[in-house]
Amino acid sequence: MEVGGLDSKGRQFKNAEEMWREQTGDPSKKCDWYKHGVGYWEGVEASVNGVLGGYAQVNEPDIEDCGSGIGRVTKNLLIRYFNEVDLLEPVSHFLDAARENLGHTSSDMHKATNFFCMPLQEFTPDAGRYDVIWVQWCIGHLTDDDFVSFFSRAKAGLKPGGFFVLKENVARTDAGRYDVIWVQWCIGHLTDDDFVSFFSRAKAGLKPGGFFVLKENVARTGFVLDNEDRSITRSDSYFRELFQKCGLHIYQSKDQKGLPEELFAVKMYALTTDSPKRIHRTRSKVKANMPRIIK
Repeated sequence: MEVGGLDSKGRQFKNAEEMWREQTGDPSKKCDWYKHGVGYWEGVEASVNGVLGGYAQVNEPDIEDCGSGIGRVTKNLLIRYFNEVDLLEPVSHFLDAARENLGHTSSDMHKATNFFCMPLQEFTPDAGRYDVIWVQWCIGHLTDDDFVSFFSRAKAGLKPGGFFVLKENVARTDAGRYDVIWVQWCIGHLTDDDFVSFFSRAKAGLKPGGFFVLKENVARTGFVLDNEDRSITRSDSYFRELFQKCGLHIYQSKDQKGLPEELFAVKMYALTTDSPKRIHRTRSKVKANMPRIIK
């Protein structure tokens, strides 16, 4: 990368190669680079505000997709879109916490209605009650027979057109496991060589037609080195040069809107391993109907 850059203290570098030689020019320096990067985040508060550097409210809050035992999925997602939500939970003190958590968020239009303290294998819903039955991080406790039995019984609880949502951990398999590999606000800690190496290896994990999503801060030109957390913010042209080295193609890119002016711009790239197909348009040999003078 021949475009110059600077670090967080304003020091200028002629090009990225000069910066990388200084920061990671031998094995010990490279080890320190990653050690300092991890060390920086170990000192950050484990909260949304902490990991976003004090900008937790830049945009509308994201859904916190955590365990549903104490009602967090209901509170942050389901109760926003459904008039009534019933909770099923076998651990009584979790259910008590859910009642308390949801008591402050319910309204006449959106509310938690029933709290069932029983396990999945014993639960049978009322016929035709639900538009959606949401099952998250709990089905692994059922035997195969109880798995089949639960869904067979629960089908009767769905309204016409209703559906199940199952969110669960899955065991690793061989190559081609992922439809999407999402990389967000972490690639700046990799050197250029490790950047290329990571994506080159990770391509094997994509299913046919799968893609990467990279969301990252973007410098106006060249790059910016952060001396504190040992990361580099690359420019769009810098990223594109690395993508080419990785054998990746940009399917689509998009700038994030609504960020404070003092922050770096943020860009999202959807990347594929195959070159996007171009559609060749040919003119129809059939003449179109045209207005004519009748003689």
